[in-house]
Amino acid sequence: MAVNLFDSAYAMENAIRQSDEYVLLRKFYNEVNEDESARRMFENFRNIQLHLQEKQMMGQEITQEEIDHAQKAVALVQQHDKISKLMEAEQRMSMVITQLNEIIMKPLEELYGNPNNQ
Repeated sequence: MAVNLFDSAYAMENAIRQSDEYVLLRKFYNEVNEDESARRMFENFRNIQLHLQEKQMMGQEITQEEIDHAQKAVALVQQHDKISKLMEAEQRMSMVITQLNEIIMKPLEELYGNPNNQ
């Protein structure tokens, strides 16, 4: 019997939306967005992250000044209770997605082998 992978993917999407990790992430995300100062602080932090990621992807050097600025932004958002909770929930959700990806890729790794383990 053939399996429709897209049906399975949509079922996984639904399962993710109902997971404790996603429900908690959405709760903390909404709390940050409902607090004007937290929202602005978080947006600023995300913009700094995106800027540095873009520079890395384009092969541009990140200056020490940019690193210092990013570290200060991280320290600032980690002190904000709502943002800190959101970031922790993001990390948990990211770990779940990583684990799901490992499960999904297992058949291909078994077929081709895992180049990281060679």
